[in-house]
Order: sequence, then structure tokens, then C-alpha cells
Amino acid sequence: MPDQQPPLPAQDHEPIRRATTASMQSLLAQYFETQTADDVMAANDPTPAEPVRHALSVTDETPRLRPEDAIAASFARLEAALHVEPVVVQGVEPEQNEWPASAQALIESLMMENERLREQLHQRTLALQSARDQADNDVLTPTLNRRAFLNEVHRAMADCKRYGEEACLIYLDMDSFKAINDAYGHGAGDAALIYVAETLKASVREGDAVARIGGDEFAILLRRADLKSSRVKAMKLEAELMMGTFAYNGLYLKTGGSFGVRAYAGQPTAEAWLSEADAAMFLVKKSAR
Repeated sequence: MPDQQPPLPAQDHEPIRRATTASMQSLLAQYFETQTADDVMAANDPTPAEPVRHALSVTDETPRLRPEDAIAASFARLEAALHVEPVVVQGVEPEQNEWPASAQALIESLMMENERLREQLHQRTLALQSARDQADNDVLTPTLNRRAFLNEVHRAMADCKRYGEEACLIYLDMDSFKAINDAYGHGAGDAALIYVAETLKASVREGDAVARIGGDEFAILLRRADLKSSRVKAMKLEAELMMGTFAYNGLYLKTGGSFGVRAYAGQPTAEAWLSEADAAMFLVKKSAR
């Protein structure tokens, strides 16, 4: 009988676990170079028979490959091979394992390392998504920040040019924000900002965007909306803010705002379009004084 390869000593397992995928494939190649299909048949049946093939072997019907190429091609099937019924040769007990202990230890270490890397990749993906969300969202209110909003406006402009869609921007400057801060403190001012942000977000459709542009100023991007319907939307929002209240320390406070509306009309940049909506808001606020 051919000599059975002895198990690897315990102190040799740690370098195997830390091996890269390339070095792991090289170790498996060395093992398969020393264990041929003829050795398996000779160990179990003295009579000539078909060579025993298993999930990782290279068959006679396939071109002769270098050991490292054959291992690289079969490495993706390694996990499946460990979960199928073992290959049984006549005269050999079914529970007998066709893999030497050293190969089993190597395969198990590869599987553990693969699982560890998958979990590490999953955690990094979650961390990246969280970082992206933080980079796009306003620090206080449940809206986009200025940078992320301008990216949305830029995409809407591209759709308007390509598909002939209509779109409008609504610009809001809050009324009495400074008075709330002065009378009740910055906590009340923050509550007022959150109240306005939530009111605006509840009024838009999926695909539209709401952002806090800075301070007490907000902007809304309305996709597939003409100037007339956008002005009606602005008037409804103004009335809703004026009639509503927000709670702060047992008090119910009021705030409002002035709205300006500007339709897309081939503006050169997202910043230019937003500036025009800001100017429209200023004219509304000035005429109301």
C-alpha cells in the first residue's frame, strides 16, 4: 500500500490559515501531485478498474493541465465537494474518508478563512453605506444637505434635456426663525427646523427631493412638474406651515415661510437654477412686507 501522508503538526496550521489564495492553491497542487487516481485504486482493489474520480479531479476527457491550473479551475467547487457523499469503491467501508488528515486540515482552514473574509467584506460594505448616508444627509433635519441636493438637481436637468421632461425648484426661507431662537433658545429653533423639514418631506412624491440648503432655508426639487402646479404646491405648503404648530417644552409654537418657484428653462448649472429660485423667493418675501 502507498504510504499515507501524516497529519500536519499543530504548529503548522497557523501559517496555512494566514496564507493568501495563491499560496493556498499552491499547497493543494503539491498534494494532488503526490496523490494520483492510480494510488487510490491500488489501495482498495488489486484488480484493474476505472480510475476513481472525485469532485476535484481532472478527468481523462479534459486536456492535460498544469497542477496549479487544475487546482485553480476546481477551487470554486471545493465547498460543494465537502458536502456531497464520499466516493465509495467496492470493498471499502463507506465511512472511510478518501482525504488524508493533512488535506482535511488544509481544506477546513481554507473554508474558515473564506467565511472570515466574507464577513469582513459584509461589515465594510455596511460601514461604507453608513458613511455615504452621513455624507448626503443634513446633520439636524431628515433631509439632504446642499451638496447631495445639487447632485439630484444635476440629474434632473440631464433628464429634462434628454427626455423633454419638466421640473421645478421651490425655495423656502422660514419666517420668525430668529424670533423663536431669541425667545425660547436654540433648542426651540432646532425643533422648528425639524418641524418644517418633516412637513416638506411629507408633501412630496417619491423621486422628488427635499434639502436644507443652509440655516433656515430649504429647497424642494419637483420632477415632472410644470410651473403652474408647482406654484399651487408652494401655496399649499405655505398655508400648512401657517396653520400648524410644533411642540417644544410643553409649548405649541408656530412658524411659517416664504416660497419662491422657478421652472427649469435650460439653466447652465444646478447652482444657477437654485439661485434663480432663491431670487424668486426674495421677491415674494419683499412684496409681503
